Amino acid sequence: MLVVGRLLLVKKMVKTNFEKLEVYQLAERLADEVWKMVEDWNNFQKITIGSQIVRSADSVGANIAEGVGRGTALDNKRFVRNARGSLYETMHWLRRCYNRSLITKKQVDVIKPIIEKLAPKLNSYLKSIGIIHESSTNNLQQATNSRK
Repeated sequence: MLVVGRLLLVKKMVKTNFEKLEVYQLAERLADEVWKMVEDWNNFQKITIGSQIVRSADSVGANIAEGVGRGTALDNKRFVRNARGSLYETMHWLRRCYNRSLITKKQVDVIKPIIEKLAPKLNSYLKSIGIIHESSTNNLQQATNSRK
């Protein structure tokens, strides 16, 4: 149990809707792997490229969560697009890290499959947002029109 001010955080909290999404869970894995990768770097590496890559990786999941929290399909889609942009930014920083010998091939081998799974899942998730709502609305409109 962790107490922050008046806020009580319990290790085993009930999962919210976004936490149940596989795309969000992959984003969390990516962010955690990036964090582990950066935490042993020297101070210069951390404050330059390290802070950039950690923020971009953390932003993927944060945007998914915020999109769900906004409550509308339009807002959710906008935030998922932001998440996708943050994923691509993370990929850019990973390339810079590798080219500057800040990460090893072994670290790349851990992160690469996460990204390869996350990128298409983000696109699929983006396409799926609003489909159920739109189908429900169309069914309601058809039912209403057939009664006239």
